[in-house]
Amino acid sequence: MPSLTRRQLLGGGLGASALALLTGCATPGTVSVNAAPAIPASTGEKVTLTYWSWLKGFQKVADIWNAAHPDIQVQTVWIPSGNQGGYQKLYSALSAGGGPDLAQVEFRSIPEFMLVNGLVDLNRYGAADYAHLYDPSLWGQVSFTGGVYGIPQDSGPMATFYQPDILGKVGATAPATWAQWAETGRELRRAGAYIDCFSLSDASYFVSYAAQAGAQWLRPAEDGWLINMTDEATLEVARFFDAAIDGDIVTTAYSPFSPGWFAAAAKGGVATLTSGSWADALVKGVSGGDGKWRVAPMPTWGQGFGSSYLGGSTAAVLAHSRHPREALEFAVWLTSSHEGIDAEIANSGIGFSPVPGFVGTPRQKPSPFFGGQDYNRDVIVPAAKQQNAQWSWWPVATQSFNILSDGFRKKAGGTSLVDTLAQAEQQIIAVFKNKGLSIRKATA
Repeated sequence: MPSLTRRQLLGGGLGASALALLTGCATPGTVSVNAAPAIPASTGEKVTLTYWSWLKGFQKVADIWNAAHPDIQVQTVWIPSGNQGGYQKLYSALSAGGGPDLAQVEFRSIPEFMLVNGLVDLNRYGAADYAHLYDPSLWGQVSFTGGVYGIPQDSGPMATFYQPDILGKVGATAPATWAQWAETGRELRRAGAYIDCFSLSDASYFVSYAAQAGAQWLRPAEDGWLINMTDEATLEVARFFDAAIDGDIVTTAYSPFSPGWFAAAAKGGVATLTSGSWADALVKGVSGGDGKWRVAPMPTWGQGFGSSYLGGSTAAVLAHSRHPREALEFAVWLTSSHEGIDAEIANSGIGFSPVPGFVGTPRQKPSPFFGGQDYNRDVIVPAAKQQNAQWSWWPVATQSFNILSDGFRKKAGGTSLVDTLAQAEQQIIAVFKNKGLSIRKATA
């Protein structure tokens, strides 16, 4: 991810009204926490931190920390996942002058929380001292305007999960390229199966495919944001999946991990799934699937990168925390220590570790479910190193995804993905301008 200067994000990328939000207030009349003096560490008194997250069993993880840190205790609160209501709870709490000390915030949502001045700049409390512990591409996704606004917690390097017996019916193996994927898909249709599904209700997958192909939809410039969602890399991906859907190579009848998907996967109706590394835990939920699945690198385009990210979260410190130093200390332990990472895997099924060289003890061995394959080290670790580092998130990413998903749903009515991209680009430009953000179409 390219480094953004303060001028680019605050001056160039934002109009006057949005600039006021970032530099002056989270809610009207409130002074920016990052403009106020840094809060000193607590001395002598017990500190209790709260952490809101949609991870299951997360208090068990916090209790491991609590046992070793009697003076800094962490209490967790479960919230729905970000776009399912969790973020609205966080925004409401911030607006009321409250909220937790820490919260799980996806990488793509960091700029949106910055837009309402909802996050602490952790560089003010020494976050830069820990940068060397993390994957540089992930650290770049939390670094803006000279500050650090979250600690990488997990990521989702993409790979292909597949059933070799189903592919074997047409003499195929896991496709190495998207062209091979399409050809194998045609053969599978003659055998009564689909190669994969394409979600029309969740644009996340398409966005990841486009990033893999080399797209860079939004980027900051000195005079504002530049947008280009109709670049050749993106259009190649859109044309490809338009043809795949129209040719019945891929099904849109269900989305990944829906009841329809699980039923189809269990009866051999779908052969592969290209998804984030975290999908391994969900694939294990396929009835009768034990030993029948394997993992391979995701297919590649004629240009671009070997993999892409799908998902990924941070441990962010929210603006109204009274103990940001202690919150940072916990966040670093949680996300970088072997103890913390192992606890997250064991209790919460966390995604891929943000720490190079350590995937987590439970993931450092062959998997019986995946036929004895040591896929984390053999497939996912290399995938994490083959990412589009120029891809950057923008201040209205969540709304942008919703716009794109709404457009994709019209595919059944005859609107192509290619046409949806052009229409979505114009809608996103309008959203930027309505929020006082400066944006223009990038020229070749």
